[in-house]
Amino acid sequence: MSGKTFAEKVLGAPEGAIVFRKPDLVLSHDNTASIEKIFRKMKGNNPFDPSRLVIVLDHNAPPTNAKLANDYHQIRQFVGATGVTRFHDAGEGICHQLMSRYARPGMIVVGSDSHTCTAGALNAFAAGIDRTETAGIWKTGETWFRVPGSMKVTLSGSLPHGVFAKDIALYLIGRITAEGADYLSVEFHGDGVATLTVDDRMTIANLASEMGAKNAAFPPDRILRDFLGEEFAGVWADEDARYVKEITLDLGSLFPVVAAPHHVDNVKAVDEVAGTPIQQALIGTCTNGRLSDLQVAAEILRGKKIAPGVQLQVIPASREIYLEAIRSGLATIFLEAGASILTPSCGPCLGTGQGIPADGTTVLSTANRNFLGRMGNKNAVVYLASPATVAFSALAGQITSSSPGNHHFPHGKKTAPTVTIAPGDNRRHDGVWNYTDADNLNTDQMFAGNLTYEINSSEPEKILPHLFKGFDPAFADSVKNSDIVITGENFGCGSSREHPAVGLAYAGVQAVIAKSVNRIFFRSAINQGLPLLVLPEAVKAYYPGARVTVSLREGVVTIAGQEFRFDPLPVKLMEILEKGGLVKALNGQETP
Repeated sequence: MSGKTFAEKVLGAPEGAIVFRKPDLVLSHDNTASIEKIFRKMKGNNPFDPSRLVIVLDHNAPPTNAKLANDYHQIRQFVGATGVTRFHDAGEGICHQLMSRYARPGMIVVGSDSHTCTAGALNAFAAGIDRTETAGIWKTGETWFRVPGSMKVTLSGSLPHGVFAKDIALYLIGRITAEGADYLSVEFHGDGVATLTVDDRMTIANLASEMGAKNAAFPPDRILRDFLGEEFAGVWADEDARYVKEITLDLGSLFPVVAAPHHVDNVKAVDEVAGTPIQQALIGTCTNGRLSDLQVAAEILRGKKIAPGVQLQVIPASREIYLEAIRSGLATIFLEAGASILTPSCGPCLGTGQGIPADGTTVLSTANRNFLGRMGNKNAVVYLASPATVAFSALAGQITSSSPGNHHFPHGKKTAPTVTIAPGDNRRHDGVWNYTDADNLNTDQMFAGNLTYEINSSEPEKILPHLFKGFDPAFADSVKNSDIVITGENFGCGSSREHPAVGLAYAGVQAVIAKSVNRIFFRSAINQGLPLLVLPEAVKAYYPGARVTVSLREGVVTIAGQEFRFDPLPVKLMEILEKGGLVKALNGQETP
């Protein structure tokens, strides 16, 4: 009998099993206002255990309009009324940075944000969920997990000068693609792990969601003990554990890379895009706003001025980091170089805060996503890179390597293009929407990030007019009750926002049939009572005009007379679907 992986040990069951567990920590942020409304619809009164909730106001901090200010006020009232003690108000920092105060080895951590996986750097099992599921946990105290298969990433050696943890993460994503770790638990092994600080590990774990992973985990080693300043047992995989995939990276062979527009897995060596003019640069966010990141950038900028025509924004990940940047003189270096320092927050990362780019702007950012329109303007383009690459480039006014050479990224699978459907291109045929050519349809394309906090996810009638506007402007106006959507690989990748699933369910979509699906979107679909079926052969068999029928009870999809069968969901999850979603399933259920 083989040994157990990290995920199997923490969840206490073998790969593939569906288990119900009580998370140790439940994270939410600005979306807490929406979560509370859903919680009330579930007839929730008080959260099952307020001590397990962590609530942080960070995505729009300080609020950028009156509605968001009212949301913040509502959240503060909720916190005060329910006795939540782990609350961080606007300006205290980004939730994933602040979670390092609470997450501990072996914990189960969930959060209503896709980058909750950052806490895996602390040897926690940390995964993103959506708002509805978070509300459900507030009421019942538990949620379901499908125990993931695992990927073993062995890191050997150490990084060369001018190469950083962000380069490791982007290199790995480029190598395996945005769906390369779909629904997997990614474990980091090897002697190279000991060369990485906890800051480095947080950067790498943060980007696990961009390769489709459920979570990422680092071992409970001496580096972590020194960081936490305490002893702990921790959890780690057995030496003879079995893995779905195994990858080895020689850190000494890596070089500076970027993720080019408009996908995180469109990775290139910085040398390949060097000389590309930029007009905006961003250092910070939950990926690279830690003190060590600011130190690297400040040393490059010391005594210099950013190039004319370049706007450089710096966002410390927490107030604590901001204060240390002031005390140590880093803030002075940034300001004298011509940068603007923003309040610790998500800022322009998702297109809701300060620093949204203008039309035609090329942005070089240390954030974690570069989807078309991600930063609030679909007429801008975004590259992702390390703080060092961003700092050098801000000085030069063009993308510049922190370790120049003649490097080329060794591409395997070609990155899927961003699909945009031209006006007049009718994709609806006999009640079926044909998006079979659309891989990596992300949540920003399905529902713009800058609307996430303008329109509450509990208001589906307001979501529908904006649904899918980022790639098919005809969908929202033409979708009909009982329509079927057929799409390509990695459907629903990106953030944990549930608005697209809410909108599709409200529109009466009978089912979504995909080649593969992002795991958080899959959960969101169930939570909204929307059947989402992963049947790649069925997608391949479809052609415009083919008759499509779906029977959930019989477990069969028929396309032009050809049957494609699927296994039914576990009973508890089928009940959620059949009742029309988690809110209706929990409505009236007594709180334990």
